Amino acid sequence: MVGVAAKSRQTCGFCHITTHGRPIESQRIRGNSMRKLLAAVLTVTLAVSAPLAALAGSASLILDARTGKVLASENADTLNHPASLTKMMTLYLTFEALKRGKIAWDTPIKMSKYAAARPPTKLGVKAGGTITVREAVYGMIVKSANDAAAAMGEKLGGSESGFARIMTAKARQLGMSRTVFANASGLPNSSQVTTARDMSTLAVALMKNYPNEYRLFSMASFNFRGKTVRGHNNLMYRYQGMDGIKTGYTNASGFNLVSAVRDGNRRVVGVVLGGRTARSRDAKMAALLDRYLGRASSSGGAKLVASVGAREPVEVASAADASDVPVPLNAPRPDEDLAARSLAYADDAVVPMERPVAMDEILNAGKTVKASAEKTDGTWQIQISAAPSADAARALLAQAQSEGGAPLVSASPHTEAVGEGANRIYRARFVGFASRDAAVSACDALKQRSYDCMLLPDHG
Repeated sequence: MVGVAAKSRQTCGFCHITTHGRPIESQRIRGNSMRKLLAAVLTVTLAVSAPLAALAGSASLILDARTGKVLASENADTLNHPASLTKMMTLYLTFEALKRGKIAWDTPIKMSKYAAARPPTKLGVKAGGTITVREAVYGMIVKSANDAAAAMGEKLGGSESGFARIMTAKARQLGMSRTVFANASGLPNSSQVTTARDMSTLAVALMKNYPNEYRLFSMASFNFRGKTVRGHNNLMYRYQGMDGIKTGYTNASGFNLVSAVRDGNRRVVGVVLGGRTARSRDAKMAALLDRYLGRASSSGGAKLVASVGAREPVEVASAADASDVPVPLNAPRPDEDLAARSLAYADDAVVPMERPVAMDEILNAGKTVKASAEKTDGTWQIQISAAPSADAARALLAQAQSEGGAPLVSASPHTEAVGEGANRIYRARFVGFASRDAAVSACDALKQRSYDCMLLPDHG
């Protein structure tokens, strides 16, 4: 960036600076526009071939990591899907395994058929091939590689589902009371949820327990087998003092970002969830940091503390200057000029509009008030998701049935509303399976196409 005043925090190339040192775009994000957008009732009618629209919840939190004080928050404890922020926990457990000697940086990790097929962002190693722990870590941080995350999960947990249970247990241990992990990558799964507060706690825990490894989050690129792999944490490359940590996006989550900024002895962690676009998410983060960074404490020494809302404060040591972590030669440090490495924003990305809901909330949201189809006499049913409107649920079912092949040909799409008012959601299910095996076969077919699927007896 050129011509950005230091106090403006070198926010971003698409912002103009006002006389008060804050980006105009950031000022537009503040106020009521985002709240009005998310509070509006969105009615969508989707064709079967159209991408499923979804509504993600807006949430944010700015944490003074020296004191544990929350400087600003919006829906900080509301459930949202983490998307690729999930990889922060996968990396935490990877660093833990390295520290315990369970693996080494050069330990080979086999790429299973399952891991190799994880869409869409990946390192692209074929099934049966291997990557090193170092390559997996770099891939998760810079490229947000889903194949690397799945392979690491299988390496450390025996299976990705087994690893997800370890991830959730570690979340509880760290004080992340509302987070549930279902996979290692953050790929769509309706039961995988977190909160802005929990994500700030995880960011602080990474800095606490693995200060040297945390420095890897400043990487903008790395060499992978002769090719340069570049990252897309654009705000980090532009915002003065930002040294990590992770972006995330799925259709259901919206655009997510966790950032850490150092300003002298001030240390601030910011979380933004459910952004409409990458640009607006980054602008909102920049605006929040511009406004509240100066209010953070500059005292307190090297200690860092997670949100006082966590069950136990998490004290975090400052990152050491010396490090034996194998940082790639072309990975820039926080004090380098990173603007030239930044990539274009995904301005034309699909606007998320799905209301994220934990699976147990989906199943227990309240009395059923409406069903869109008569149930058959079959014994078993499956649930693939929930949506904010009946139209959206039906569109998802139609698309899933068209992609599921033979196991779903005779299944009956079924939607039902649960909950009341703003909490109402619509279950998307297939009913009428004559046997458990038939329902399992349908679930397997859908999972191969990256759908979430849960088996249910036909009693609601």
